Amino acid sequence: MTDTNRKGPLSRFRVIDLTRLRSGPTCVRQLADWGADVIKIESPLALGVSDGWGDSRLGPDFQNLHRNKRSLTLNLKDPAGLEIFRKLADGADVVVENYRPEVKYRLGIDYETLRKTNPRLVYASVSGFGQDGPYAKRPGYDQIAQGMGGLMAITGFPGQGPVRVGIAVSDSAAGNYAAMGILTALLEREVSGEGQWVQVSLLESMIAMLDFQAARWLVAGEVPEQAGNDHPTSIPSGVFPTSDGYVNTAGGGAPLMWQRLCKALEAEHLLKRPEYASGELRSKYRERLNREISEITCHRTRKQWLERFEACGVAAGPIYRMDEVFTDPQVQHLGIAAPVEHPQLGRIRLVGQPFSLSRTPSEIRSATPERGEHTDQVLGALGYTTEQIADLRRRVVV
Repeated sequence: MTDTNRKGPLSRFRVIDLTRLRSGPTCVRQLADWGADVIKIESPLALGVSDGWGDSRLGPDFQNLHRNKRSLTLNLKDPAGLEIFRKLADGADVVVENYRPEVKYRLGIDYETLRKTNPRLVYASVSGFGQDGPYAKRPGYDQIAQGMGGLMAITGFPGQGPVRVGIAVSDSAAGNYAAMGILTALLEREVSGEGQWVQVSLLESMIAMLDFQAARWLVAGEVPEQAGNDHPTSIPSGVFPTSDGYVNTAGGGAPLMWQRLCKALEAEHLLKRPEYASGELRSKYRERLNREISEITCHRTRKQWLERFEACGVAAGPIYRMDEVFTDPQVQHLGIAAPVEHPQLGRIRLVGQPFSLSRTPSEIRSATPERGEHTDQVLGALGYTTEQIADLRRRVVV
């Protein structure tokens, strides 16, 4: 049973959330799930019910990105709204924004301005290409970053042409890196007493996610190519057909794993073939080897092969559709799909955090708030009276 009085490890921090779409909200969600007091700033004007992509506030994407927050409507283009925001920022630990770089300066809510009255402020900016440089003013979107960052050129089958990954990977990466940067700055603040400006871009985050593929070029001068479902360098590792679907196996790499795979396949004769005698040779003759393995795996069911691979110590797993993912017993045991009550949708489940702390776990405490649901609460805490709040609402400041 959830302890409703428990405070998360970030509960002492207040975060002002100016983000929209995906990369910025992904960052803020990380902080909110671990207990930070997040105030989401939204426009009081009738701009529609979505956050920019047409997904309504009741839609899965919006619910996934904006849980555990309070919502304050605020017109930042109105001097009275700007005054309220600056009061909030003066008492905040973190401000997160993902506007185009020039917007924050035009509004007068940039880091240099806000730090004059709150030098302890950690200010995070998430952009498409960085805060300066030749592309700084370009609009940044996930698929553009996937292409410019090199991911699309190494995804898909040889000769197929570039392929985008099936999730907004650069958006998600940028959001997670931004959260890491914020936490690093908060830790440093405990020593220096000062905040700082955290800057993250989709392009940098995408390149960082390339990891060993980028290292192959930077260190060895190799240009990675599309490899389909094969591991780029460790063969055989990939997707093989069964009589009722497919399985992933990782039989490349260490010689012992290759030996175990041949045993599981009842194909020890492959160990004697000179063209498969080393990892380098197996990579060279990957198409032939994959074809021979496929001719074996297609005669048994997925379940039979998974049982056999496990018995022989071969790394393997099923390839699930989304509905199968969340019915898997290990996924259910881990509890990553956590329930939350929504006033209109009822009991829904959302994906929780992928890491856990033994004493102070994360928690999905509340569903996404209604637009401006906490406006009176937040303004009251700043000292505004009921009459003043009513006047601000009449003037569409909030």
